[in-house]
Amino acid sequence: MKTLLMTLALVAGLAHAGHAAATGRLLDLSVYDRTSQRSLPVYQHHGRYYIAGQPGHRYQVSLRNRGGDDVLAVLSVDAVNAISGETAQWSQTGYVLDAYATTDVLGWRKSLTHVADFVFADFEQSYAVRTGRPDNVGVIGVAVFRRQPMPVPMPMPMARAADRMESAPAAAEVNAPVPAAPQAQALTARAKSDAPLGTGHGEREYSAVNYVDFKRVSDTPDEVITLYYDTWDHLVAQGVVPTTPPRRGRPEPFPGGFVPDPS
Repeated sequence: MKTLLMTLALVAGLAHAGHAAATGRLLDLSVYDRTSQRSLPVYQHHGRYYIAGQPGHRYQVSLRNRGGDDVLAVLSVDAVNAISGETAQWSQTGYVLDAYATTDVLGWRKSLTHVADFVFADFEQSYAVRTGRPDNVGVIGVAVFRRQPMPVPMPMPMARAADRMESAPAAAEVNAPVPAAPQAQALTARAKSDAPLGTGHGEREYSAVNYVDFKRVSDTPDEVITLYYDTWDHLVAQGVVPTTPPRRGRPEPFPGGFVPDPS
């Protein structure tokens, strides 16, 4: 059965294609801080990928198809599907990337033409918590599916081909309504300083997409890429990143001076 999915009409963010990413076999996943205008470095710790975000900063999720075939990327932010708003599952809708394409997902999809910006937010202000889903805040995931090859059409007699063209119905308009948010549930009390960073529902902006058909090779993803995020202080406390923040100034290729005396 064919699944109707969405593909970005305009490929953006090619200038950020080379920065550090959570690298998979089929897809690279990275995050660009739109407020500070810098790519967020990815840190590896115990086999997991991490980035440090800053509350109030807008960000975008950058996806790069590493291969020569189309792929479907089902994007989850805080365990919420970034297109439908449903609690994320592999079987849901996603973005289709052409071979070797790179694209940026700017936010929660609100329509075929607009999104609500992704913005790093305090736990209580995250979209997941505000819609009653606090259990998986602080993680971005992409389930990647390969496209099933199109079957070679069998030759048809001219008369039958003409009949088929005449009887083919026009494509029906398809809507993808966002389900109503569940009533917020009571949250377990926790100290604000210990609460993880989340992703809020920011301002709307233009970002156009269109529908395409995509048939998956399998119901199980060919690859799942997971990227955890939190504040710098929290990642330091967890031992994920070094105790000093990365250098902010302009790097120097030859910072040394003259030959020092031996100690």
